[in-house]
Amino acid sequence: MNGKWSTMDPLDIEVPEIKNLLERDGYLKPYEADIRRRYGLFKDVIERIESGEQSLYNFSKSYENFGIHINDDNSVIAREWAPGAQELFLTGDFNEWNRTKTPFKKLDFGKWELKIDANPDGSCALKHNSEVKIIVKSQNGELLERLSPWATYVTQNRAEGTTFKQRIWHPKPENVYKAKHPKPKKPKSLRIYECHVGIATQELKVGTYLEFAKNTIPRIVKQGYNAIQLMAIMEHAYYASFGYQVTSFYAVSSRYGTPEELKELIDVAHENNLYVLLDVVHSHASKNTLDGLNMFDGTDACFFHSGHRGDHPLWDSRLFNYADYEVLRFLLSNLRWYIEEYGFDGYRFDGVTSMLYHSRGFGQGFSGHYDEYYNLNVDVEGVVYLMVANHFLHSLYPEMITIAEDVSGMPGVCRPVAEGGVGFDYRLGMAIPDKWIKLLKEVKDDDWKMGEICWTLSNRRWMEKTVAYSESHDQALVGDKTLAFWLMDKEMYWSMSVTSPPNQIIDRGIALHNIITLITHALGGEAYLNFIGNEFGHPEWLDFPRAGNSDSYHYARRQWNLADDELLKYKFINNWDREINKLEEKYGWLHANPGYVSCKHEDDKVIIFDRAGLVFAFNFHPTKSFTDYSVGVDSPGTYKIILNSDDTNFGGHNRLDTNVSHFTKPEPFSGKPHRMLAYIPCRTAIIYALDA
Repeated sequence: MNGKWSTMDPLDIEVPEIKNLLERDGYLKPYEADIRRRYGLFKDVIERIESGEQSLYNFSKSYENFGIHINDDNSVIAREWAPGAQELFLTGDFNEWNRTKTPFKKLDFGKWELKIDANPDGSCALKHNSEVKIIVKSQNGELLERLSPWATYVTQNRAEGTTFKQRIWHPKPENVYKAKHPKPKKPKSLRIYECHVGIATQELKVGTYLEFAKNTIPRIVKQGYNAIQLMAIMEHAYYASFGYQVTSFYAVSSRYGTPEELKELIDVAHENNLYVLLDVVHSHASKNTLDGLNMFDGTDACFFHSGHRGDHPLWDSRLFNYADYEVLRFLLSNLRWYIEEYGFDGYRFDGVTSMLYHSRGFGQGFSGHYDEYYNLNVDVEGVVYLMVANHFLHSLYPEMITIAEDVSGMPGVCRPVAEGGVGFDYRLGMAIPDKWIKLLKEVKDDDWKMGEICWTLSNRRWMEKTVAYSESHDQALVGDKTLAFWLMDKEMYWSMSVTSPPNQIIDRGIALHNIITLITHALGGEAYLNFIGNEFGHPEWLDFPRAGNSDSYHYARRQWNLADDELLKYKFINNWDREINKLEEKYGWLHANPGYVSCKHEDDKVIIFDRAGLVFAFNFHPTKSFTDYSVGVDSPGTYKIILNSDDTNFGGHNRLDTNVSHFTKPEPFSGKPHRMLAYIPCRTAIIYALDA
């Protein structure tokens, strides 16, 4: 990334819409040169690609040229990039595993090509589902067994070991799944159901794509979500890594079924108007060599930075060299592949903070001072790669949504590339679940600070959209607990029956769980995310089968029976979650302007805000209920309760009469021109709407 743009005076680099960025945030003005320099490097990469490949469009379809392909005449063409290799061979069932019988031809720029004619009878030498391997002769003469980085199907036989085997995926035309339903448009309000196919079953096993399509998608739709975020799809050798140690970037996990079955799952999601996001991992890669990218050509520099810079300090994984032309080809084509081949609609990019900084975000507390975002710690190559990826995706796919997992708060991450931003649509509000866990673990109910809660939920960059969530997969993993388990713990085993004697811990747990869900949903961002099962307060933690738990699936599943059993109180949390989503669909607060907090009373433990024409009131107090509580409102008229957590349908005590009308008075209050009086019971959340 040292082309002509990097030699110019940064202030002479034209950024088409940088004026918008600088006018929105005047504090960025001192860093204008840095922003322009990044944009210049972005333009340099685009021009470099276009000069070499005619267009970014062609470049991003390199999966059609690289890897192993079977032509219409049943001949085979294979291409690889292995700049450090001395020789390259293909072996497998087709040549009786002779390791050096079938050599590649060396091309320029570290590329290799192999052509195999059809058999004399016209059939293909490589049979569907047959096994192959790449043999790399390293510079020291060693023959190394490798899988193609472009492999589209790999399988793992745990009885034989955990190493994956590459298989040819070339089913007969009649067995190729063809989508029947159109892709949905991107939702104005994004309500995401984060899910993992393997744990979506109640049985003690790995769930399948088809089981998910049949059994889980109807639940998601009924619950009112309009998007799913599929985790652990890109193949990973270690199941317990949650999919974050990717070995084969073009292969979807065979644990759950075949590529065609994943296509069917996505088509079923589209049939139900669900937008499908892929949790994509381009921040790092597994260190595996026998079935991963690491040392593919016998050197540590192929795909990754060589030496210390190429190793992640805490994840024990490899870090991509985003400045390398062929790495860009591999990663950008990877993004195109999942859209074109499988029908994914958008991406949640994992580990973006690690990509933005040389520190990888570890051991670094981000205070919010802008110097932290424009200094030598910033990995400009990672920033530019993300700019190129977002530019390419949004240009080619207008309905594309991209989400950044970034905790640093770098300015412009969720602004268009044309402004000098990184180009994401949303970033995850990662401080929000941390706040809830901290309160539940360390602070007594009486000491919760309403101002701190409001600050955490509303502290986001203006016009950079945030995905709010109270807990995701991170909080569910073994070593931590779900919110429900923090709130109720062992009492969930004995006191969740509706026929059980009253239990204060359970009552408190359900009440606070419901309050936390609504205030996060309505105040925390411009999108909302829930992790599979947490919509009904799934107990315990999530722990994948591993040596430490005797390979048990007990915690690697979802106990749907808890939500479905009418005699259990999990249904109350589930009902609440569903009604919130239904109301959001009707009123659209997620795509409205951020909520305006008019009251955050520390002694009363009351928070009141308005958004999308609705008034939200929360009483966190453990014991105090308030009659005739003054609530400031913008519009005069009669207000009615349209949702309240004290309803018995949500595990409440039925202290509110929803038939009561609340009349406004032309009296200014809390910065609003009108006020109304309301009864707000303790540990209750209420939504008011103008009575039409």
